[in-house]
Order: sequence, then structure tokens, then C-alpha cells
Amino acid sequence: MGRPRLIILIRHGESESNCDKSINRYVPNHKVSLTARGHEQATAAGKKLREMLLPGENILIYTSPYRRTRETTQDIVSQLGNVEYRVYEEPRLREQDFGNFQFDDAEMARIWKDRARYGHFFYRIPNGESAADVYDRCAGFNETLFRQFSSDKFAKVLILVTHGLMTRVFLMKWYRWTVERFESLKNVNYCEFVVMERQENDKYLLKNKMRTWNDPLPDPIITTTTTSPDSDGNSIEEKQNQIRMLYEQVKKEEELNNLVTTQPADLDEVVLENTLKVHMSLSDVDADAGRNVGCDIEDVLDSIGEEAENGIL
Repeated sequence: MGRPRLIILIRHGESESNCDKSINRYVPNHKVSLTARGHEQATAAGKKLREMLLPGENILIYTSPYRRTRETTQDIVSQLGNVEYRVYEEPRLREQDFGNFQFDDAEMARIWKDRARYGHFFYRIPNGESAADVYDRCAGFNETLFRQFSSDKFAKVLILVTHGLMTRVFLMKWYRWTVERFESLKNVNYCEFVVMERQENDKYLLKNKMRTWNDPLPDPIITTTTTSPDSDGNSIEEKQNQIRMLYEQVKKEEELNNLVTTQPADLDEVVLENTLKVHMSLSDVDADAGRNVGCDIEDVLDSIGEEAENGIL
């Protein structure tokens, strides 16, 4: 059997739509590029991957055909030096289909609220996919891998460059997790390595401790910086404080939700709508300021969006 020593799932680097959600209204999702920071993350991932390889090991890379994943893959392989590798595009690893161009903020907020009521895994985005649909194509891809593992010539390390939701769905299918466990998982970080290591019995051990919604929120840490004030007169420190205040508002929303064990429907609506407002406010904050906060601003944004979508907030 040619099972690889490692299977590593890597989410793409930070993309333009991760920093500005409005891009999805006029740029096709599959054409969204990485930011400069995303390229840096992907390059660092390539260096990390090279360090993880044993002498003489070769690599097979399957990448989602979306631009941000292909750019991530290009940056990764640029750091591999003389390591032998092959790259193939695999459409089944693509992002969940959100229905072509996305709607305006009000309509998207309505969709997220509907999904929270219906269930994150089974709710199908209008003109798009549900996570269950993604699971079905992931199942087909897994079957392809199992057939390829029968070859003794299969690469020693398998890399899947994909998206956050696909990473969680892949793990759900592979390890036969329940829908409830899938919905308890937080998103993975940009260019985070999710490592599966083959054991003596040919089973794969997941080396990561996946983050869940039960994990405590980290406290934001405002760091000292010597960056000069930007063009509109607001210093980076001031923008960091703005992020901190918004972050604290999110925490208060969560505390309110935890205190009320039996919520009337109208209170639940207020909590969700206020959370979405905070989400929009955070989206308008300068991203560079957020990068100097102890917890990455995008983690905050992902948490707010995912919690709202999952009906946790």
C-alpha cells in the first residue's frame, strides 16, 4: 500500500474578500486573490512544509481551482527547493458555493439568520450549496484517494490546499464525525496546517486540537507600536482601541446570550442583529491595526460570523 506518511490540509492565505466582504457582490468568488499578507502567509507555509519533510520524501499537492488557493499553492512550492512535487487542480476541493454574486448586507444578514434557524450543515444557500452538498463531493474525492493509495508509487506526503469549510468537512467525512461535532468546530486559520499522521496500523492520527465554540475567547492585547499616524489623522493605537471596544461589545453580547437560558424570540432577534452590526463595524476598521492586536482581527470576524450563522449568538 502506498499510503502517505502525512496528509496535510492547508487553508488558503488571507484573501481580499476576507478583508472586504463587499467584494463578493461584484467579483466572482473563484477569482478573489490573496492580499499581500496572504502571500506572506503562504510563503511561510512553504518554508514550514519543507522543514517537516524527511530526506528524500516527495509531495503530491491537490489544490482547489480558486485563485486564492492556486496562489497559495504557488507560494508554497516556491519554497520547496529541490524537493520533488506534483500539483493537480481538484474542483471537488473548491469552496462552498454561495450562489454566484452575493447579495447586499441586509439580504446576506437575512440568509445567515435563516441558516441559524434551519441548521448550518443542512441549510442550502440560495442558488448555492449546503455543507451537506460539500460533504457529498468530498466523499467522492476521498474514494479517489483510497484508490490511489493502492499504488506503491504514491507520494510520501499529500497536501490539500483548500478552504476553511472544506477542511472541516473533509475531517468530518474521514473520521466519521457527527453533524453536531462538525457544527461545534471553529474555522481554521489562514495557512494553518491540519496534520494527519499515519500510524503503524495504517490509520491516521489527527495531530491538531481543533478549536470549538466551547473554547474561551482570548482577551485582546493592545500592543505598543511606533507606527506614524495615517492619512486621516487616526493613529494605529486609536484604531486598536476601536477594535478593542468593538470586541468587548461582542463579548457582552455573548454574555447576554449565556445569561438568558430561555430567550423570547424577539430577544434572540436583537442579539443576532446587534452581533451582525458589530460584524459590519469591525469590517470597516483598518485591517493593519487589527493585525497588531493579540488576537488576530480576522479571528474575531470569523468568530462573529460563524457564531451568528450557527445560531450561537
